[in-house]
Amino acid sequence: MKLLRYGPAGAEKPAMLDKDGAIRCLGGVLRDIDGFALSPASLKMLAGIDPVSLPRVEGNPRIGPCVVRPVNHVCIGLNYADHAAEAGMPVPKEPIIFLKALGAFSGPNDDVLRPRGSKKLDWEVELGIVIGKTARSVPESHALDHVAGYCVCNDVSEREYQLERGGTWDKGKGCDTFGPTGPWVVTKDEVPEPQALALWTEVNGKRMQNGNTATMIFGVMKLVSYVSHFITLHAGDVIATGTPPGVGLGVKPEPVFLQPGDVMRLGVEGLGIQTQRILQA
Repeated sequence: MKLLRYGPAGAEKPAMLDKDGAIRCLGGVLRDIDGFALSPASLKMLAGIDPVSLPRVEGNPRIGPCVVRPVNHVCIGLNYADHAAEAGMPVPKEPIIFLKALGAFSGPNDDVLRPRGSKKLDWEVELGIVIGKTARSVPESHALDHVAGYCVCNDVSEREYQLERGGTWDKGKGCDTFGPTGPWVVTKDEVPEPQALALWTEVNGKRMQNGNTATMIFGVMKLVSYVSHFITLHAGDVIATGTPPGVGLGVKPEPVFLQPGDVMRLGVEGLGIQTQRILQA
């Protein structure tokens, strides 16, 4: 299944896609795509619904973040060895964890606002893991039992704030609109091998990132288990699993950063495509 949310920001409604890609409203079945909706029992119930029996959503509505704002939006740093190399940083021996401010959480096609004073705005396409039930100190062998599905994430980053402003990475990761998520949650039954997905980014039509989750240092099972030993994960939480090489910071001979009017387009195989325009805040 592909579950999504549509409508104005703050007033989104739950939906699923039918086999033809049409949006079908789930408002009569669910209150939202939240932790309850993503639970194993709920997903089993939803799988029994014929999408054609649901009201078809006409027109071209805004697509919101694919889940309600989570309790935790966890990110993993430097999870591709070649990205660590382009960033000039050592390959981590254990997953690097940071939290993205929840105010950054935004729709997959919403505008991204460049903060006032920003000089080094950058892109990062990532596979997102969507949690389906509480995970606390779970072993790797049971990690996938706690996964509801997967989505596309863009870990938008301001590199000067992140690396040059005397503190943790959070400064460059949590600005408003820095967390486009979606367009939909694809349930894990439709993604039998999350470690074999192509992912890519285009900026103004030019391919900048072209990677595959097969080259992640730490895979999905390891990450869910590892994070759960430090942070209790709740249904509806999202883990952004790191980005492959090709970010603006790594462009040679000179880095390339986003400017107002630029357009990012990014996707993960089987999980949909996002498109964002950069506006000046």
